[in-house]
Amino acid sequence: MKTIIIEDEYPAAERLQQLLGKLDAPVEVLTVQQSVSGAVRWLTENRPPDLIFSDIQLSDGLSFQIFEAVPVSSPIVFTTSYDEYAIKAFKVRSIDYLLKPIKLPELQGAVHKFQQMQPAARAGDYALRIESLLDSLPVTGKKYKNRFLVKQNEQLLPIAREEIAYFFAGNGMVCLVRHDGRQFIVEYTLEELENLLEPSHFFRLNRQFIATLPSIAQIHTYFNGKLKLELQPRMAGEVIVSREKVPAFKEWIEGN
Repeated sequence: MKTIIIEDEYPAAERLQQLLGKLDAPVEVLTVQQSVSGAVRWLTENRPPDLIFSDIQLSDGLSFQIFEAVPVSSPIVFTTSYDEYAIKAFKVRSIDYLLKPIKLPELQGAVHKFQQMQPAARAGDYALRIESLLDSLPVTGKKYKNRFLVKQNEQLLPIAREEIAYFFAGNGMVCLVRHDGRQFIVEYTLEELENLLEPSHFFRLNRQFIATLPSIAQIHTYFNGKLKLELQPRMAGEVIVSREKVPAFKEWIEGN
């Protein structure tokens, strides 16, 4: 059986390959793709594998975007820690899933399930099931980024959402600031970031800042109904929330 793995975390991909090597039937891993763009390119240029193992959250988006961009007839096993409503959707539509950390008996069961299917029924049946699954998921959920690739000297450094304190715009650039104070230029405007970031984790403070809750060290009342914030890591200058934004800001704070 020929398969591909779509997974952006090296330890998880390595563990899955090791487990596949322990199955009672030979499995050949044709490629390991780490991103939506890489998987789309590979699936466009190569014959479809017998089976696909795919994580959901990748470095440049959600894996569902792959299956929107490329007609996929191969059965898919999602490897996931995704929330309950999505898992229910997988069950209803007979699209299999494995919760991380993956265990050998569960992997063996998933592979046996697809081996027992009639090959002639796979292509059309699974294409319809994937389409139905995509339709069942909220469109907005496909926009949120959980990781950014930034340039560090001659390398690209992945930064997870949990590492980000805030974004700020200045001098024609937008910078990502980590909780440890390190700053990196990102190739997005703040307007683009507003559409890419999960609203429960990030808030657009003003024309210059998008911040996370842990980055807000202190909140001060200010004149004319405004608020003045102190961010951590500290920034030179004042960070002001306008009177118009204050109600939404307070709701965001209280909701978190």
